[in-house]
Amino acid sequence: MFVDQVKINIKAGNGGNGIVAFRREKFVPNGGPAGGDGGRGGDVVLKVDSGMRTLMDFRYQRKFKAPSGSNGMNKQMTGRSAQDFVINVPGGTIVKDTETGEVIGDLVDNDETLVVAKGGRGGRGNIHFASPKNPAPEIAENGEPGRERSIQLELRLLADVGLLGFPSVGKSTLLSVVTSAKPKIAEYHFTTLVPNLGMVRLDDGRDFVIADIPGLIEGASQGVGLGFEFLRHVERTKVLLHLVDMSVVEEVDPFDSYQKINQELGKYDPDLIKRRQIIVPTKMDMPNSEDNLKEFEKKIQESTKNTETPDIFPISAVTHKGLEPLMQHTADVLENTPDPIPAPVVSDDSVTYAYEPKQPFSITQDEDGVWVLTGEKLERLFKMTNTEHDDSMIRFARQMRGMGVDDALRKAGIKNGDSVRILDFTFEFVD
Repeated sequence: MFVDQVKINIKAGNGGNGIVAFRREKFVPNGGPAGGDGGRGGDVVLKVDSGMRTLMDFRYQRKFKAPSGSNGMNKQMTGRSAQDFVINVPGGTIVKDTETGEVIGDLVDNDETLVVAKGGRGGRGNIHFASPKNPAPEIAENGEPGRERSIQLELRLLADVGLLGFPSVGKSTLLSVVTSAKPKIAEYHFTTLVPNLGMVRLDDGRDFVIADIPGLIEGASQGVGLGFEFLRHVERTKVLLHLVDMSVVEEVDPFDSYQKINQELGKYDPDLIKRRQIIVPTKMDMPNSEDNLKEFEKKIQESTKNTETPDIFPISAVTHKGLEPLMQHTADVLENTPDPIPAPVVSDDSVTYAYEPKQPFSITQDEDGVWVLTGEKLERLFKMTNTEHDDSMIRFARQMRGMGVDDALRKAGIKNGDSVRILDFTFEFVD
């Protein structure tokens, strides 16, 4: 099964917790704090694997979690940092954020990596909180939570040449003849349901990859048929082989078919219509094909009077007539065609962004009268607070007071003794 789009959930590892510990050795009175820091949590990393061709591996596993860092230890020993969690993807994978639609990265080269979720840092041990006023603090931080997000993987095949044309023009037959690929071939439309790849190797040592996508029909750019779903796979190709059926079995004008395909390409992506095309009239072994070819070439010349006439290489995949010149010419064109992936465009125009500070917290009241505190920054501070030690809780109370939580609760109408909840922790408000 060919899978080229998938959504997955990833979670980076949490940092290890710092600990509260004291140096206790013989003949060393008042050793002082000695709690070590926690280790760093593992990142979630995407890596290109040259052996993968589809996203099939993600069909049955959609959740990935990196390991967390180890907790700190006594004698100021830092916990072990976790190893990164590596997820292999095929080359040509575009990574997008599911919520915002932002493109996070484009993985093309073999062994290329991309960090998509950063692991949390380790919490600090009590050795970091010692001061002249408090030389033996019972304060330690929990590890920072690792980032959790949902991403979309979209595969665009990495091929040098793309095959285009209406259904049943002979794309899969051509692929099966010039490469070792074994696509499904039959005498009905939409035999090809998924893209196929094949490697062409010439006698002079040159080689290139051909991608065969499902046939296009009129209206494909608006989602009609199967071709639109897979058109993105030809976006990275350098050269397009435009196959046109010269037989009269379907009673369709070949030139009209040629124009319709180009119109659909232009509607889908204007840059695709500018891509180098080689016209390949097919089924030249059929009756009346030669007459249709002459009429087709005449119309091509009339339509390109003021522009360069595209190359035309008629073939018969059944008798192998014309295949060798076509493949040799395709290899020559590839050598002189630049990479279709555009370089980033740097604009000289200045852009002004309005700074909108995020609210560090928000206050609501549930039906039971409990005041609920929410907010990314506040919740992060609470998760990094060690609730087992009173000094840590007093430090967290000072942090909330510094953020203005106390004043905001008073303005909201809280009374002495009311319950306040942060995540799953509930405490009593004391004014």
